[in-house]
Amino acid sequence: MKNGTDIGVLGLAVMGKNLAMNIESRGYHVSIYNRAKEKTDILLSETVGRNFVGTFTLEDFVASLAKPRKIILMIQAGKPVDIVIEQLLPLLDQGDILIDGGNSYYQDTVRRNKYLEDKGIRYIGTGVSGGEEGALKGPAIMPGGQEDAYRLVEEILVAISAKVDGEPCCTYIGPDGAGHYVKMVHNGIEYADMQLICEAYHILKTATGMSADELADVFKKWDGGELDSYLIEITWIVLQKKDDLTGKPVVDIILDRAGQKGTGKWTSTSALDFGVPAATVAEAVFARCMSAIKTERVAASKILTDEGSTPDKVRDTMIQLGCATAENWKEALVEMVRRALYASKICAYAQGFALMAEASKENNWNLDLGAISMIFRGGCIIRAKFLQKIKDAYDNDKYIANLMLDPYFHASLNAYKQAWREVAAVASLSGIPVPAFTSALSYYDSYRSAVLPANLLQAQRDYFGAHTFERNDREGIFHIDWFGDAK
Repeated sequence: MKNGTDIGVLGLAVMGKNLAMNIESRGYHVSIYNRAKEKTDILLSETVGRNFVGTFTLEDFVASLAKPRKIILMIQAGKPVDIVIEQLLPLLDQGDILIDGGNSYYQDTVRRNKYLEDKGIRYIGTGVSGGEEGALKGPAIMPGGQEDAYRLVEEILVAISAKVDGEPCCTYIGPDGAGHYVKMVHNGIEYADMQLICEAYHILKTATGMSADELADVFKKWDGGELDSYLIEITWIVLQKKDDLTGKPVVDIILDRAGQKGTGKWTSTSALDFGVPAATVAEAVFARCMSAIKTERVAASKILTDEGSTPDKVRDTMIQLGCATAENWKEALVEMVRRALYASKICAYAQGFALMAEASKENNWNLDLGAISMIFRGGCIIRAKFLQKIKDAYDNDKYIANLMLDPYFHASLNAYKQAWREVAAVASLSGIPVPAFTSALSYYDSYRSAVLPANLLQAQRDYFGAHTFERNDREGIFHIDWFGDAK
C-alpha cells in the first residue's frame, strides 16, 4: 500500500460490505467507513489480517486514500447521496473520483455529475446488479460518467465484475447518467420478467392443481432449454423449499402482497416521457400495486365470483378451443405456457432495449446496446442464455429498430404465437389474470399492425379540442369545423 489505499467504500450495509470484500479479495487495499461505527467494527473483526483500513471519521477515511482518490458510495439513493457529497467536498482535491454504486435516479446522477464537474470532481454513476451474492462474488456493473474517470477505476471494476466465458460483465456505458439509466431499465425488464414467470406459475397452479413440487419440476425442465436463466432457476429452487414450521412449501405460506423500490416505476415513467411503448413493464408495476390491495381483493372475491378457473372448466375450455384433448390437456397447457412465456419475454426485452435506444438518442449517450446485452449475461438478476441472441441481433444490425424484427426473434414469435394466443384465451375465459402476458401479446400485435384506430382518436381530439390531424392522402395539417358541418 503505497501512499494510501487503492479505493474506499463508504457505506457498509449488506451491499457495501459485500462489495468491499469483493474488491479486497482481488488483491486491492480498501479503506472502509460507515456512519454507524459498529458496522466498520464488524467487518474488521470478520476480516482480521486482510487488506482493510478501518476509519471512523470522514476526514480519516479520505486521508487514507491514494490520490486521485477513488470512493464508492454505497448508501441509500436520494437525499442521503447529496448530503454525503456535501460532507466530502471540503475534503477532496480536484481530480478525485466519486462512484455512486446505489440505485440512484438517473436524472439525479446527471445533475450531480454536472455539479461536481464544475468543482473539479469526477463522478461516476454506476449501476450494480446481482444483489448480495453478486456484490460479493461478481456483479454486472454499468458505469457512466466522464470516460477518463472510468479509465482510472476500470481495472478495479472489471476485476470485481462477473465473468462469462472469460469476458467481464462490465463496460463503460456513456456520459453522465447513462450508467444509472441502463441499470434502471435493467430493473424494469426484471419487473416484467418476474411478473411473466409468476403468471406462468399462476396459470399452471390454478388451471391444473399442480403441487409446488410438480411445478418445480416443470420450471426445472424449462431451465434446461431456451428459457435457461437465473430467474427460472431460482423459481424452481423456491418452489422446492419447505417451511420449517409447517412442512408446507414456503411459497404456499407467503402472503401474496409484493413490494417494490421504485425502479420499475421510474422505467415506466421514462417510457411515457420518451413516448416509447413499454406497457409490459408498466403492467408488471401495476400488478405489484394490485397485489398490495390484499384486503380489497379478498372482499371482492366474495362478491365478484367466477367459476371458470377450476381444472375441469379449464380442460373443457381447451377442448372447445381445439388446443387439447381430454387425455393430453395438462401436458398441452404446460407446453403452451412455456411458449407463451418465451414469446412474452422477447417482447419485454424488446421494450426495454427500444427504450434505451431512444434515451441514448435523446441524451446523446451513444449506447452500445449489443455490449450492454453482454454485461447482462452474468452477475445480474436478468442474466440468461437468451441474452446472447440479443447480442447476435445487434451484431447483425447495430441500428435495428426493434428486437422483434431480428430473424431469430421473428421466427420464435411466429412459431409460438398460436400457443401464446391460446394461453391468453384460456386464461381470459377461465378468469385467471395474466396482465403481462396479454400486454406483451398486444404489444406484438400492435407493432405488426400497419393500421391502428388512432385515426378515429385523432378525429375525436379534433372534434372536442381542435387538435388538428394529418391526412393519409395528402400532406399538411388539417382541422374540420365539426359543429358547422353538423348544422
